[in-house]
Amino acid sequence: MAEVSCDLNWDEDVEAPVSEEEIQRVVELVLDKEGVERPCEVSISIVTDEHIHELNLEWRQQDKATDVVSLECERPDDPDLMPGEPCALGDIVLAPAYIAAQAPRFGTTPADEFRLLLIHGMLHLLGYDHLVDEEADFMEAREDELLSLVKTDAPVSHVVLTRHRVGEDE
Repeated sequence: MAEVSCDLNWDEDVEAPVSEEEIQRVVELVLDKEGVERPCEVSISIVTDEHIHELNLEWRQQDKATDVVSLECERPDDPDLMPGEPCALGDIVLAPAYIAAQAPRFGTTPADEFRLLLIHGMLHLLGYDHLVDEEADFMEAREDELLSLVKTDAPVSHVVLTRHRVGEDE
């Protein structure tokens, strides 16, 4: 398994619904199951709805809050990286209040929704996307597989990314 360095950051007075240790475990699980052997660095920020709104506007030109924003930097298979050189995967920004508010709509707990969106963000950093139906179906299936390997509060049924398809998120 690849060595993973997680740089965790919190906005003031914001709490994640899962522990720092669990965040690290989920990141490691995704990299392991994706076959990543290169050492990786990932930044994870836990922020307010207002903060993610600003980032969503700046990086995605979406003038609204959202649950997660992923900003990719490097890929583990980048040919410009020297053997053994750590890969700076990128940044995952999660908004726990937004996530908690949407969880009931999808039949999940706030912690389970957070786990799913952390997996979702990691897959984006590894090159997955959901802009077209075929890609979304593939990404959803991979999220299902990975989420089944994570201890959750309740059984989580098939992942549906309609909340993240273009024009469908609120």
